[in-house]
Amino acid sequence: MNDETEKIKTALTLGTYDLKGQFMLGSNYTFFVEVQHEGETIQAVYKPSKGEQPLWDFPENTLALREVAAYLLSEALQLRVVPITVYREEGPYGPGSLQQYINYDFEYHYFNFTEQDKQALKPIAFFDLLINNADRKGSHVFFEDKTRHLYAIDHGICFHEQDKLRTVIWDFAAQPIPDEMLAPLSLTANWVALLESYLSPEEIRALQHRAERVLSTRAFPLPPKDRRAFPYPPI
Repeated sequence: MNDETEKIKTALTLGTYDLKGQFMLGSNYTFFVEVQHEGETIQAVYKPSKGEQPLWDFPENTLALREVAAYLLSEALQLRVVPITVYREEGPYGPGSLQQYINYDFEYHYFNFTEQDKQALKPIAFFDLLINNADRKGSHVFFEDKTRHLYAIDHGICFHEQDKLRTVIWDFAAQPIPDEMLAPLSLTANWVALLESYLSPEEIRALQHRAERVLSTRAFPLPPKDRRAFPYPPI
């Protein structure tokens, strides 16, 4: 972890924050905030647990926890595709996730990416396969304005025990997964301690089983035919 990353993570963990606006798209309450820490101001996204709409297939008040689990796993896999995300017990609307805000072009998304940029999404497809992402929309992947670093957001509906992968990114179906992506999967035993504060034991075991399956097949799956393979809406 470099100095800048550590500084942002510390600020998100310890800083005070004020609401500056609300993101109106989406079914759950999501707020734009400014975090103050040691004279620095950091922009972030706050998702309070009490603002989550109940889902029939996910336990209530767990989506913010899943956002943090996704960040931690992205780091453990050395993908670094999820903005820095922490869980805060206190906030304007109670406990919730606090995620580093990334500046990007809202009008440039999966459905109008160049072919070259679409080919760069293989780490996201791999990550979604592992976390069992049930809602990878086209607007959930983007490139940071200045650095062109690839990011993915909105991971509240992930880590279910049952197979629920729904994504717009099926570009790599049946293709081999690069060895460098597979290498960190040998450390799944370490994931229990990493994720036990955010996921249930059953969800962690299911994640480990998915990792074992991926190590066995070493290829991206084809879209399933027995259930919906794409999110709705797709963007």
